[in-house]
Amino acid sequence: MQTPERQPETQVPNMDHWTQRTELAAALRWTARLNLHEAVANHFSLAVNEDGTQFLMNPDQAHFSRIRASELLLLDAGDPDTLNRPGAPDPTAWGLHGAVHRHCAHARCVMHVHSIHATVLASLADSRLPPIDQNCATFFNRYIIDDGYGGLAFEGEGERCAAQLSDPQKKVMIMGNHGVLVLGDSVADTFNRMYYFERAAETYIRALQTGQPLRVLSDEIAEKTARELDGYPGQSDRHLAELMAILDDEGATYAT
Repeated sequence: MQTPERQPETQVPNMDHWTQRTELAAALRWTARLNLHEAVANHFSLAVNEDGTQFLMNPDQAHFSRIRASELLLLDAGDPDTLNRPGAPDPTAWGLHGAVHRHCAHARCVMHVHSIHATVLASLADSRLPPIDQNCATFFNRYIIDDGYGGLAFEGEGERCAAQLSDPQKKVMIMGNHGVLVLGDSVADTFNRMYYFERAAETYIRALQTGQPLRVLSDEIAEKTARELDGYPGQSDRHLAELMAILDDEGATYAT
């Protein structure tokens, strides 16, 4: 009796941390839609264990607009052989995100982009973001400026950047001569912060272009506004949920 030919095994998508995977994939796709990314050079990560050392990250050299939840890498910040394994992440992504997840347990989600207006701000000799409107005030006393750019974010540069992120209140790093790094408690929290930081930077840059004097809020009102927005109920979750609903309505493949 002839033995039936063995059928090839179907590869099952990685189902671990599926909710987190779909949220991160959706955020990646929407970032591309808003043109906040740069080619295949930017990276998002999300911690999935208690101390933050295990994290999901987009695969090496993959365009944000095509990433699927099942393709996200699951990495261990404490694994020194990560770059030697099959399917290794981009070395600069590993250097920066690995260092942050290794040293900053409060940084549950990390988004790094070279978005246009944030990068223009990071290129100014004075990279401060004055509170000239509500969006700018959102970040009052809640960012740091890194003025020690040392080249591509391989491990040494990543460690240097991570060492500046010990204060949980500072959730944005304006990376001088480079771009922006945004931290948050979840994908929704971090994406929403990244979105509004880019909007705030755009408002400031466009205001500078007018050559007119700026109407800057007082420190008291700026801090009051920032505190009120810190506790604004549910906005970031609803923002991401709506974006995912739009992608679902379009039949997008991010959740596969």
